[in-house]
Amino acid sequence: MTREIGVWKLPQPTDLKKEGEWLKIPRIARTIPFGYVLDVEDKDLLLPITLELEAIEQARKYIKQYSYREVANWLSTRTGRYISHVGLRKRLAHERQRKDQATSLRRWADYAEKAVLKAKAIEEERTGARSTAE
Repeated sequence: MTREIGVWKLPQPTDLKKEGEWLKIPRIARTIPFGYVLDVEDKDLLLPITLELEAIEQARKYIKQYSYREVANWLSTRTGRYISHVGLRKRLAHERQRKDQATSLRRWADYAEKAVLKAKAIEEERTGARSTAE
């Protein structure tokens, strides 16, 4: 049984987001994450708050020098929306985990693509083998 796998590509972050543009995300939990607000028209979507999301990007850089508590206090003061040091740590850890998972999936996709090409090459090299159509 041979099946054509075809060509496919995982969406890259640069394909989805233009520079400086934040996307709406689906609401998958009860808690609304820092940097987003509930859409009044569609309760299943969260709208991005640019100021908060850019502040989180800056906070990621500050974590290397300062404690989570200090950075969370800075973030709360800058944006006007409270975030605890534990909430900030969880948010950054979750983003790091998602990034690592996406990298692993891309790597596995590359391995699978190479394996399919290798299998096709081996099938083409075989001589005298029975066809699978019989």
